[in-house]
Amino acid sequence: MKAATTFLLFSVLGLLVLGIVILVSASTGQPQARYLIMQPIWAFVGLAACAMAAWFDYRWFKRLWWVLFLISLALLSLVWVPHVGVKANGARRWVSVMSFGFQPSEIAKIALIVSLAWYGERYQRFMGTFWRGLVIPGAGIGVLLGLIFKEPDVGTTVLLSAVSGLMLIIAGLKVRYVLVPGLLGLIGLIVFIAHDPVRSERIYAWLHPEETKLEKGMQTWQSMAALGNGGVNGVGLGEGRQKLGFVPEHHTDFIFSVIGEELGLVATLGVLAAFLVLLICGGYIAWHAADTFGMLMASGITLLIGLQVIINVGVVTGALPNKGLALPFISYGGSNLVVMLAAVGLLISIGRHAGTGELMPVSAADEFPVPQAS
Repeated sequence: MKAATTFLLFSVLGLLVLGIVILVSASTGQPQARYLIMQPIWAFVGLAACAMAAWFDYRWFKRLWWVLFLISLALLSLVWVPHVGVKANGARRWVSVMSFGFQPSEIAKIALIVSLAWYGERYQRFMGTFWRGLVIPGAGIGVLLGLIFKEPDVGTTVLLSAVSGLMLIIAGLKVRYVLVPGLLGLIGLIVFIAHDPVRSERIYAWLHPEETKLEKGMQTWQSMAALGNGGVNGVGLGEGRQKLGFVPEHHTDFIFSVIGEELGLVATLGVLAAFLVLLICGGYIAWHAADTFGMLMASGITLLIGLQVIINVGVVTGALPNKGLALPFISYGGSNLVVMLAAVGLLISIGRHAGTGELMPVSAADEFPVPQAS
């Protein structure tokens, strides 16, 4: 287990360092030069959160899951409060307090995973049934995702829907119970996109990249041009041209294209290999977790990171329509970076307690295990 947590940590640190280096290149001479200062600060805060989460016993969250859930609901509601919620690009996804801004949906990701892990362990013997395995947890999922969808943030809603469904199946829910709700959700999403001009144009641009390369499809088209221009070895760090206004949001959603152009296929494969190591380690930790709660939490975190990577890389390479999701540990963004690093800390905590045989007390509500440093 020590090897799994070590490989996990080094993979994350490697991705984090690469992200800062690429941001330095992507921001040089650009209006986003301030990101060179902010990203290391967010990385430091995130690493502190990672260390704290790794040191504490993850089983404390069995008592605190409802606190996280209610906090995430409150924060998601704040986006609609005047002078607190921030509206940008037609969406309300940010909360700003005393010039400090963050995305509540990032906190909701962890809150949802922890809540489902608690429910899956608490009602494990009922997870194979329709009502307790799907309807009751589905109601909680629906409330949280409904607030995220209303912002609107369709990409995060789809991501968390997939993570939630897979977690319920891992917890014991029969797959056939998921098929009908999943189909209804897909139909509802299609109807929503069909009546939303912005998102329907994105789908059209994805299906017709050549026709829309100067309009809605410009990001993806220029992104693929950057990857092609980089070839095997890249044009050299700092020498990329697509970042000079050709690829909008090159420092966030499309930073993978900057890596491909400047460092080439070798670097992009290295990034994917690092993520693969991370996912393997996460799966190993989940498999060897000390309890069902830890297994489900580790599975959820691993799925969250893995699906975000798949969606981001799929968008950059044109395999998926534009979703607006960051590449974990590499894209610029404080909220996502801090939450992802804290999630890695939880994975390490689950790995540290695997095989210890120490069980969380269930009789005394006020009794907590004392966290031990490894």
